[in-house]
Amino acid sequence: MTSIAPRLGRAPATVAASSLCDVSILVPIYNEQGNIPILAERLFAVLDRLNLSFEIIAVNDGSSDNSLAELKEVAARRKELKIISFSRNSGQTAALMAGFDYCTGKVAISIDADLQNDPDDIPNLLAKIAEGYDVVAGWRVDRKDDAVRRNFPSHVANKLISTVTGVHLHDFGCTLKAYRREVMTGVRLYGEMHRFVPVYASWQGAKVTEIPVRHHPRRFGKSNYGLERVAKVVLDLMVVKFLDRHLVKPIYVFGGFGLLSLFVSMISGVYALYLKLVDGVSLIQTPLPLATAMFFLVGILSLLLGLVAEMLARTYFESQDRRAYSVRDTVNCDD
Repeated sequence: MTSIAPRLGRAPATVAASSLCDVSILVPIYNEQGNIPILAERLFAVLDRLNLSFEIIAVNDGSSDNSLAELKEVAARRKELKIISFSRNSGQTAALMAGFDYCTGKVAISIDADLQNDPDDIPNLLAKIAEGYDVVAGWRVDRKDDAVRRNFPSHVANKLISTVTGVHLHDFGCTLKAYRREVMTGVRLYGEMHRFVPVYASWQGAKVTEIPVRHHPRRFGKSNYGLERVAKVVLDLMVVKFLDRHLVKPIYVFGGFGLLSLFVSMISGVYALYLKLVDGVSLIQTPLPLATAMFFLVGILSLLLGLVAEMLARTYFESQDRRAYSVRDTVNCDD
């Protein structure tokens, strides 16, 4: 297989370049004891053929069954399997974030533990990364899930995310994705934001693509997702869009809404006076005075919130020594 190492760029400062392996496989696990032995066997069969150094980071997300015991049994035989075990269930995004934090691979590949993703697709993801892409997302073309509870909500969510973000992928929810290490450096994921990593990467100038991957029916256990995912996606999407457009200047959001409220308050007050002076309508006969006062207060509070948000944004960037820009490359500049 073509080596991916020359294309991976400089390693993050937190991990010495000499200690990096070629590929890290990240596997979030929650109550998948029946799938773990089969998954481990298939992963090692594929990875052993690649002629690349690798590790498997299994994140036990507070499983209540024997998933941890199954993982330890495999880890006793294969030292490439590393286990991170949460004290309680924290969700798939937290599990993936822990995997990114602990992995040492130049390329990280996330995969579900339920055997619905196919480990045989891993070489295809790596081949696409070797072409120069930063993020390669899997697209479950022939998805083997319940049409109403899983496929339809997923289709709606994918269309919504593509429309709002401008990043057009068919399957944001597919866990099977490959990431260059530098793309994930400094990324922090919360809530259920893992599906938005290609969006973050694309907004930072990364090259994002997708390839068709296989999908299999679930053999053991049960799915932990349902129709409620659409509502979560909508809320997370609002956060993502806000952070992209207004993290640096939140006053534009709060201040804009505040000025609009003050304008409505002024119009309402002027119209109330017009009715009083011209038509002789008593102020207590209309809700206009109350609306004037309410919109005035909302406007003032929004402006004050905008100023507070501005101070918090500056504290955020300066306390972490972060910048409001991202540099891809430099020429004739000192490090």
